[in-house]
Amino acid sequence: MQLHTRNITRLNRLRLSAYSQRHVGVTTQRIRPRVADNGSGLSLVRQPSRRSLFLSPQRHRSKVHTSKLISVMLTSVLLALWLSPTDALQHTDSRAKIVPGTPENGADASNNTTEQSAWAKFSRNISGLSFVPSTDGLSEKVVGMIMPEWVKLVPGYVRKLQREMNMEPGSLAAEIWQEAHDPFTHPEIQYSAKVRVSEELCEEEKIFLERRRRMIAPALARFLGVKEQDIHPDDIPTIAMCGSGGGLRALVAGTGSFMATAEDGLFDCATYVSGVSGSCWLQSLYYSSVTGAKFQNAIDHLKARLGTHIAYPPVAFSSLASSPTNKYLMSGLVEKLKGDPRAQFGLVDVYGVLLAARLLVPKGELGVDEKDFKLSNQREYMKYGQNPLPIYTAVRHEIPELDSPDYGGPGSISEEAKDRAKKEAWFQWFEITPYEFFCEEFSAGIPTWAMGRKFKNGSDVPSASGFRLPEVRMPLLLGIWGSAFCATLSHYYREVRPLVKSLTGFNSVDELIWGYNKDLKTVHPIEPASIPNFVHGMYGQLPETVPQGVYDNEYMQLMDAGMSNNLPIYPLLRPGRDVDILLAFDASADIKTDNWLSVVEGYARQRNIKGWPVGAGWPKATKSPSATATELEQAQAHSAAEAEGKITKAKTDQQTARHHHPEPSPATSTPKPKGPGNQPMKPESQRQTEAATELGYCTVWVGTTSERSSGPPPPPVDDMSTWRLTDPDAGITVVYLPFLANEKAAPGVDVALSEYLSTWNFVYTPKQIDEVIALARANYAEGREQIRATVRAVYERKRKRRLERERGEWGEGLRRMVRREGDHFS
Repeated sequence: MQLHTRNITRLNRLRLSAYSQRHVGVTTQRIRPRVADNGSGLSLVRQPSRRSLFLSPQRHRSKVHTSKLISVMLTSVLLALWLSPTDALQHTDSRAKIVPGTPENGADASNNTTEQSAWAKFSRNISGLSFVPSTDGLSEKVVGMIMPEWVKLVPGYVRKLQREMNMEPGSLAAEIWQEAHDPFTHPEIQYSAKVRVSEELCEEEKIFLERRRRMIAPALARFLGVKEQDIHPDDIPTIAMCGSGGGLRALVAGTGSFMATAEDGLFDCATYVSGVSGSCWLQSLYYSSVTGAKFQNAIDHLKARLGTHIAYPPVAFSSLASSPTNKYLMSGLVEKLKGDPRAQFGLVDVYGVLLAARLLVPKGELGVDEKDFKLSNQREYMKYGQNPLPIYTAVRHEIPELDSPDYGGPGSISEEAKDRAKKEAWFQWFEITPYEFFCEEFSAGIPTWAMGRKFKNGSDVPSASGFRLPEVRMPLLLGIWGSAFCATLSHYYREVRPLVKSLTGFNSVDELIWGYNKDLKTVHPIEPASIPNFVHGMYGQLPETVPQGVYDNEYMQLMDAGMSNNLPIYPLLRPGRDVDILLAFDASADIKTDNWLSVVEGYARQRNIKGWPVGAGWPKATKSPSATATELEQAQAHSAAEAEGKITKAKTDQQTARHHHPEPSPATSTPKPKGPGNQPMKPESQRQTEAATELGYCTVWVGTTSERSSGPPPPPVDDMSTWRLTDPDAGITVVYLPFLANEKAAPGVDVALSEYLSTWNFVYTPKQIDEVIALARANYAEGREQIRATVRAVYERKRKRRLERERGEWGEGLRRMVRREGDHFS
């Protein structure tokens, strides 16, 4: 794919000098595949790679397995490049250029269609689309052997797609564009929208919280085994659940985890659920007619739909060219390109359409519901407070060019504000609920139904005829939420770095490349998707820390929030949500290395969020690799005599220990303390050691709102320290449930070993889905009692605090009454 010129400039900084190349030791020549046009289609001529010489047989098999994914995704890439309405995939997060005298929106493009409009270019490219492979010089028998049967069907699908997308009367595109102007089909086009600038929650969410609290009261009573009339609204803890990213692995594992909480009664006590990447796909399914807000229906749907790759050409083309799915899948694309002459189209758009064709279309396809293709329609599943509020996440990569001459634009900022902007999070987080599309760093948001239309100076910009575009569709959002392939070069290299470091003689190569990691973090080989920027032109109306370039950009680029943190915790810490208990289900690929939970600590400190548990996350290594190697060297026996001596000494030490500390007989032994589940309590020293080195299936931390000393952070809450949960100064409680292997419940299912659990795998068999679901449910079962005890402790703490407050208020009222009575008798 073509790189943006600014990215190419950054890449030029990474070129190796001749001196560096001579001292690296090992260099490989990388030859790009050549794209040849033989007149009847595109073909890739790939040059042999010398890198395969360094691969072991096991890694070679893995490479062959990966090539299957690459070949099937190639269809999507070529389709995006061929249909792209621009000559190159440009960086759309750039300064807006408005032609004087021309309407800024130009949404009613039917009267102003130029040869350069997005739809005109899309139409020309799709009309010239051809996927007929060349078979010159090959016999029919050979062609039948090397080409699958479905290849013969592709030309027919392409011709049908061309007819439906030509905007001629009676075509699908014409029908979609006509309905885009119909207020009965799209009620939101009748209303103007303004940017809400405030740090508070929107009014719709506040109303939801009141209704949800009333629904939680009976559910919490059942979960804790108390009488419903004893549950006071102020005592109800605000429980939030979040699912990690990880593609279909996160989707399937998250379904199993959330189903376990629903079976246990905990899901009905939750106020919020948030997602990243695959967990966003899970939320999209749960709040839809496909599942009817039932997790068992979601499992059945996944078994029926995930057996086929999203980019398998016959199925993909069939969904795009056949009724009724084609209309719902293509509506957002047609409205975007036809309604906005400067709109961009790329790989994320194609990816989103393919995802929607698999996830939002039920088996049989006739049961597809157009309401499932607008996120704002999900409010139907929570209008009475009957379900938690879903929070979807995406990020924008802010790369401030403070040294560029055009930085600043209208309304320049002070040097102090520029310094603060440099220190802001590199990734700006955006949250989308059925009510609002909001950015906490901007302190601004718009109604979700207004996403997709242009804004200027805080108000939407209709066309000259007053037309406003309908809400952006779910296919594009699905693509944005899962667009991990839009990562920076730094993320890409982190994926292959272990392989590079394992190759003999490549350590110097790794050191050289990693030395440029700061520059690699600013380059996106594949451009993220773009949507209209709702804070465009709002100079001086947002916080000073907002980068000045944001105001100048007519569009903004959004991508997978897992680029910043694979756990969507940040939106749950937003003021006003007041989360008491946060359950994090982590199905990330490498939970220990990435340690996403520990990253939140810096965010909480930056945002001055009190109560976050310091030290939460996987324990950091306490010994350096060199110290560990020294210990292993000292413990190693270099001869048979030395080994025999070590064994004899170990036996002697063991017998001495038993002599001084004899084990009590079963008849006279003192019963050991019991923990949850009637398990023997471990000694304090053993529990502290285990907590400092490894985490289990369920780990609980609790923060404090009081000032901490400079000592080490407290360990996780265990059976002997549950009093910390009821402490008056206790802060946020975090319950961490990683997706670890569990041989008792699901033998052989391990993220580190099972190939089908790769983030880039898009095919799951029903058996594999059952295995992942079983593992997720078993892992929750391991911590069920600990979670219940945690919820009970937080509930009791809030209840005690309320009773003390009421007693104080009663005493104050009594004193005021006495003073009034005293004045009466004086």
